[in-house]
Amino acid sequence: MASDSRRRAPRPGFVLDVDRSTPPVVFHHGEGFRLEKLPPGRSRIVYPAEPLEGLRDPDAAIRHALEHPLDSEPLSALMRPGMKLTIAFDDISLPLPPMRRPDIRQRIIEAVLDTAAAAGVDDVHLIAALALHRRMTDDELRHAVGDRVFDAFAPIGALYNHDAEDPDGMVELGRTHHDELVTMNRRAAESDLVVYVNINLVAMDGGWKSTATGLSGYSALRHHHNVHTMTHSRSFMDRENSELHHSNWRQGEVIRRHGPRIFQIETTVNNNTFGLDGPLAMLQKREWEWTARDRAAFLAMQAGLKAMPLAARRRVFNSWQAPYELTSVQAGDVDAVHEVTTANVYRQHLVPVEGQTDILTMGLPYICPYNVNSVMNPILVMCLGLGYFFNLYRGRPPVREGGVLIMSHPTPWDFHPVHHPSYIDFFEQVLADTTDPVEIEQRYEESFATDEWYIHLYRTSYAYHGVHPFYMWYWGSHALGWLGRVIVVGGDPRAVRRLGFKPASTFEDALEMATDVVGPQPTITHLHNPPILMADVT
Repeated sequence: MASDSRRRAPRPGFVLDVDRSTPPVVFHHGEGFRLEKLPPGRSRIVYPAEPLEGLRDPDAAIRHALEHPLDSEPLSALMRPGMKLTIAFDDISLPLPPMRRPDIRQRIIEAVLDTAAAAGVDDVHLIAALALHRRMTDDELRHAVGDRVFDAFAPIGALYNHDAEDPDGMVELGRTHHDELVTMNRRAAESDLVVYVNINLVAMDGGWKSTATGLSGYSALRHHHNVHTMTHSRSFMDRENSELHHSNWRQGEVIRRHGPRIFQIETTVNNNTFGLDGPLAMLQKREWEWTARDRAAFLAMQAGLKAMPLAARRRVFNSWQAPYELTSVQAGDVDAVHEVTTANVYRQHLVPVEGQTDILTMGLPYICPYNVNSVMNPILVMCLGLGYFFNLYRGRPPVREGGVLIMSHPTPWDFHPVHHPSYIDFFEQVLADTTDPVEIEQRYEESFATDEWYIHLYRTSYAYHGVHPFYMWYWGSHALGWLGRVIVVGGDPRAVRRLGFKPASTFEDALEMATDVVGPQPTITHLHNPPILMADVT
């Protein structure tokens, strides 16, 4: 895309007022899609901007960022023989879907290693900054860092996953003025320099959240991954109004004073999720601009997916790799870098939206940060809808307080037994008792967080930490307190009810059910994503 000088400038996102001529709109629906007709005269669709053009020479841009950093000496000036260098990088939860090779992390890590080699640095470790996520497999690590890096470092044990439960592998750096404990991976903490390689898919990513969360553990994460913090965060995508980020930044100040030197490298990508040509290209377009070929391709894909067994559909979707392109790269001081990064994220994602409506609708795709190469279980459906998509706004939510959220997803009562063992018990035991986040936190969190079997699976298998399903539930706390009702279209009724939501078999039924809460003839906002957008609500 970036190499085609004849391509017109990408169009910004916009809001379409639905009238009688508006065609049915695509709702993502797990490993499938639905076409829904929105009521004319009282509905609007928020469409994402078209993909920004990628940088023409990503490798040159990376090298320039390393040698012309923000508020820092060049990376080469920070290197010296005999030093201890640690390169930490974002794990498999970014980007979504995974990007086509070469991954941005590979490009950056190779450039950093070339700089280190030229300076005679040979004590180098590479760490996937998992926090309490599942360990990455060798294939996943190889995809992220590339063959050259994997083959050089993995066999000698210098490329590995962060282990937040290693008693000898974690250190305490101190406490914030809010008495929040700060912990860090020991290898990183004892390094002369930590280079952090970040991908900012959305505005929530990056900054001090990279090291203060990614290289930390439960005793520190519990200070911001809790119900109070989530409830009082007015949008996780708007740092100035996010208590989650305020806590991370306080912990970052402790890292700055008592931890290693951090050289932050942040990148942004465009929202070219499905490609501008190819089998999914119509998903990048607005429905009324579909050609006859687009319509035929979509209907054929929809029919084919319906005919497939669920396992086959999952394989198809999990094999998709997005043709994302690098739109910016900046390096140096964490705060200076993140300010530029956030502006570049907003440049791609922000769509001006005026006012709020009674109902917010969304279609949820097959993937979220925590089910890559896995299963979207009901708890992750809740987290994606209420924790992530609901919070894709700046200013205030596009739905009024007390309004209704309608989301479309099959919500199967299905769990990946290796990746999500504690999720199974959370769903079967905890949610069967209560769905109230405060009560869940007070009564159940500690036992799951300290359970020796869950810890063993986190450390030795590919399981998310025992406390992780709690965090996913807390992620939706702000939305749960804001909304009057949540309705799931096309979901397993038993699973939807276990979540505390209302099931609806059709979109029309869901709209009828919503009138019990918001009254007749409600106004509706539909978020048309992915590709990702962020509503800038005034």
